[in-house]
Amino acid sequence: MKSHLDISAALPADAANALLIGRAQVPGTGPVLVQVRPDGVFDLSKVAATCSELLELPDPAAAARAASGARIGSTADMLANSAFDARDPALPWFLAPCDLQAIKAAGVTFVASMLERVIEEQARGDASRAEEVRAAVVAVIGDNLSAVRPGSDEAMRLKEVLLEQGMWSQYLEVGIGPDAEIFTKSQPMSAVGTGAEVGIHPGSAWNNPEPEIVLAVNSRGEARGAALGNDVNLRDFEGRSALLLGKAKDNNASCAIGPFIRLFDAQFDIGDVRRCDLSMQVKGPEGFVMQGASSLSKISRDPLDLVGQAIGANHQYPDGLVLFLGTMFAPTQDRHGPGQGFTHVVGDIVTVSTPQLGTLANRVNTSDNVPPWTYGTAALMRDLARRGLLR
Repeated sequence: MKSHLDISAALPADAANALLIGRAQVPGTGPVLVQVRPDGVFDLSKVAATCSELLELPDPAAAARAASGARIGSTADMLANSAFDARDPALPWFLAPCDLQAIKAAGVTFVASMLERVIEEQARGDASRAEEVRAAVVAVIGDNLSAVRPGSDEAMRLKEVLLEQGMWSQYLEVGIGPDAEIFTKSQPMSAVGTGAEVGIHPGSAWNNPEPEIVLAVNSRGEARGAALGNDVNLRDFEGRSALLLGKAKDNNASCAIGPFIRLFDAQFDIGDVRRCDLSMQVKGPEGFVMQGASSLSKISRDPLDLVGQAIGANHQYPDGLVLFLGTMFAPTQDRHGPGQGFTHVVGDIVTVSTPQLGTLANRVNTSDNVPPWTYGTAALMRDLARRGLLR
């Protein structure tokens, strides 16, 4: 974990030019909105009390860049103190960079993960059947649907063929149909940041990380920046029934976002997001290593189309939202025996990286053994009121 929280790994490759915002837990003060630079971490409270409020400004990047807040500490020291197992509670550390925003996610936005969702469904959440089901599904629908544009006439013809063959799926519906899957990943203020533990439900025996880009969107539906995310997923729960999606997705510490939000400006914009290539690594305590990747260039729905399906005339978010864009990563590497595929074990170290956004690093534990979520919106409002920042 320590090496992934080193400043050279955690920050973007062009950190000197990147406009990074985050949140720091400052002992005796509470969560503080900050700008993160290689030379230090600086208080943005005079610009905005919360991340949500900052993104509502006409030009968040210009406002943050012009700020002259006090230096809170060394970026390197605060990253090191963000490690869950080496934290000095008397010193500041980094939290997830979002606060009051709704935490939403788009599902089944890549062909590779779409096929794995169909396999989960057909296997009814039984990992031991995955290899057999995978072969059967690919034999019918193939393994290359990347040329099919969701909602197109071609996609609807494919749907008719699959219905005739009894292979249509709820996952194919949102993967190539006109409507994207947009769901609530977890609650505002519940995401954990880099260096923290992420949680898997103790009743799950088939689960995986999901490396993703997360867009930071204001109440007007404007994407203002991006971060990395790990949408921890329970394949067995969701595979048994789509009605278990809430339990599969929303558990204590099952949502990691960070290390920081990189605001859109002249050096980094939505076009750069579209070109992002994510790399992911899982290192197990027993020596197991798995590598994965997800390329936004292969997404089947444009990121801004997903934003438009999440917020608009039919659904508003007064405090904005952060939106997981989905992943093409679908783990099939056997870990516990032939045909068993991948699942987490306690102690796994998961890293999600891209040169433009840095590295998000977390350790896996069960959701009943990670630190409980106790600091919510009411607690934040009390701290902001005490600091005289509510206006």
